[in-house]
Amino acid sequence: MKQFTEEEKIKILSDIIAMKSVNENEIEVANYLKDLFSQYGIDSKIVPVTDTRVNLVAEIGSGSPVIGISGHMDVVSPGNESEWTSDPFTMTERDGKLYGRGTNDMKAGLINLALVMIELKENNELTKGTVRFMATTGEEVGGAGSKKLYEEGYMEDVDYLWVAEPSHDTIIYSHKGSLNLRVTSIGEAAHSSMPDQGYNAINPLMKYLLEMDEKLNGDERKNEVLGKLVMSTTIFNAGNQVNSVPEKAEAQINVRTISEFDNDEVIELFNTTADKYNKEEGSKINVEVTMSLPSVFTTGQSDMVDLTKELGKKHLGLEISVKGSPGVTDASNLLRGKDENFPFMMFGPGETKMAHKTDEYVYKKYYFAFFDIYKELILGLTK
Repeated sequence: MKQFTEEEKIKILSDIIAMKSVNENEIEVANYLKDLFSQYGIDSKIVPVTDTRVNLVAEIGSGSPVIGISGHMDVVSPGNESEWTSDPFTMTERDGKLYGRGTNDMKAGLINLALVMIELKENNELTKGTVRFMATTGEEVGGAGSKKLYEEGYMEDVDYLWVAEPSHDTIIYSHKGSLNLRVTSIGEAAHSSMPDQGYNAINPLMKYLLEMDEKLNGDERKNEVLGKLVMSTTIFNAGNQVNSVPEKAEAQINVRTISEFDNDEVIELFNTTADKYNKEEGSKINVEVTMSLPSVFTTGQSDMVDLTKELGKKHLGLEISVKGSPGVTDASNLLRGKDENFPFMMFGPGETKMAHKTDEYVYKKYYFAFFDIYKELILGLTK
């Protein structure tokens, strides 16, 4: 009988934290997990996404229900490492917390999913159904890994999906979409003392952005769970020196979308508004979509959510709330084509507020507790 000790769980998480999978290098994490699964006779498959980035898929059991469990292998940059109390890539325990980049978002959840699968297989506890483990690449920037898994059909037969993102006291069952756009304005350079000899690329872009802000943020459509769409212009670049009229200006925009005002409609509005400006003499505005992840909207009503609430009370001593979120997960891609009744949740060790922070940590007790929650949840859904 296999039962991972707390020491083993800490060691494996520490090994993964040491791997600097900062928006790249997920293959090191994937190979580690592949080797770990292999030690216990679990076949897994590396799914290439680019020349340097991969997903990992592993499976145990057979037949239905098919339970999809997912987490991402990439982490965000630690930023200025001198601001960390300890090395961000050396997991360090202090006051009941495990510190390190990715402990919270979301390698603790990812490792729990993997270790639970191993115990279920080793102890022949899964007597019915299939568990499909999907470790993704590039969740923090673009979602390329989850998009690849969707395109290759790994979600076609899945009956339940949960993503082990940090949210120890709240089950997330719906979330906004995320749309990134790059808008470029092309003018003509000139000396600042003779602006009439050129065309200032900043001017039409500023007008365009203000108009788009009014059209999007002023729209009254609202989702009962997620609220209104939100547009933010987050980057603006133009000009080379103070006495030259700039021939190019560029802005980057993030839009958090809802099903009532979705990505396609937003993109269409950006393009038609640009067309209007481009009919004016001297103006040339180009719109490029750099990322488009749709919103996720489910009812949150399922036996999976009900059982998870019970298990949260049992193992965490918490009343687990059920809410929507403004954030985005790999579910944006994985749930493409699923309807609102599909059983989905985001639930994992850690706290949403700790994501991407300096001195990122996960509570050690939550890391251990979620192992038991995940195991009992799988067994409960497949009994």
